[in-house]
Amino acid sequence: MLSRMLRVFALVLLLLAPHARADDALWALLKQGGQVVLIRHGVTTPGVGDPPGFKLDDCSTQRNLTDAGRQEAQRVGAELRERGIRVARVLSSPWCRCIETARIAFGVEPQQDATLSNLFEYGQNRERQLAGFRKLVAAAPKQGNLMLVTHGSTTAAFTGISPATAEMVIVTPEGGGNFRVAGRIAVAR
Repeated sequence: MLSRMLRVFALVLLLLAPHARADDALWALLKQGGQVVLIRHGVTTPGVGDPPGFKLDDCSTQRNLTDAGRQEAQRVGAELRERGIRVARVLSSPWCRCIETARIAFGVEPQQDATLSNLFEYGQNRERQLAGFRKLVAAAPKQGNLMLVTHGSTTAAFTGISPATAEMVIVTPEGGGNFRVAGRIAVAR
């Protein structure tokens, strides 16, 4: 029985090892700086999209972070600080859940950028926002990293990846607004 348990444990370690190495490589990339990091906001109140008639300038009309979402944002910020990841700039979608995630994770008032707006109910804005994202990538800092707090639908439209809440998708600029997705890190679990 013990021998079988050891074999299962060894198999689990083998399966997890490539993931750990991938995360290590991504953390090293972030440590170097010059990356663009899309971060999906933390967990929100239940629902899909926002309530009818919501207003961007009135958080009480939107889906907002729960205590669990605030804790996710805290863990993201703590992990970045613990690993010595430099943050050059923090931008956020104008939705309250993104602004709050950025404030908690980075301890700063983020600059709001419509490029990061929610595309869930506004798919008609995709091409305009993708063009804006390419401009942000082209202007990525060489020192530190550009942190973009946004929505899952927006991240998916830009990168093809639908992240979990508070998950980071790391994008490496390749010049001229072109980029490649380096990978993703979920630290808030």
